[in-house]
Amino acid sequence: MSSRPTPFDELDRKIVTALMANARTSFAEIGGSVGLSSTAVKRRVDRLRETGVITGFTATVRPSALGWRTEAYVEVYCEGAAPPRRLAEVVRNHPEIAAAMTVTGGADALLHVRARDVEHFEEVLERIRQEPFIRKTISVMVLSHLLPDSPEAGVTQPAPDGAPDVR
Repeated sequence: MSSRPTPFDELDRKIVTALMANARTSFAEIGGSVGLSSTAVKRRVDRLRETGVITGFTATVRPSALGWRTEAYVEVYCEGAAPPRRLAEVVRNHPEIAAAMTVTGGADALLHVRARDVEHFEEVLERIRQEPFIRKTISVMVLSHLLPDSPEAGVTQPAPDGAPDVR
């Protein structure tokens, strides 16, 4: 396996930008906009997938359509130095955590939590707080998304069992 970095040129950047805007755009459409054949675009997309530049394709859905009606960001403060690996193990056990990252500042981590309702959010928060190394949490509820087309405004997985049917 080569240790050289994979080349990523301006055409790759344009292809990735087109796919990020709409992953269902055909290779022919992308090729037409960047000046390549659909076959050449497919080869580049395959290479970008193989090298890990493109990590997948998903559908982003309105959260309430999947039962997520409450959303919050939770700052997590740990006792001592909780290693990121341990924090990652904890957050994987909570399907309500849409995203999690270690951060600078006072908090050790920031969690993006989605829940069916406020009661469900409270239950999730209590489960998180039961971890022995978590000293405290500070939550901020989301009221509305100022950028409704951003990835953070949509979801990629349904709410757990018990979520209301909104069809």
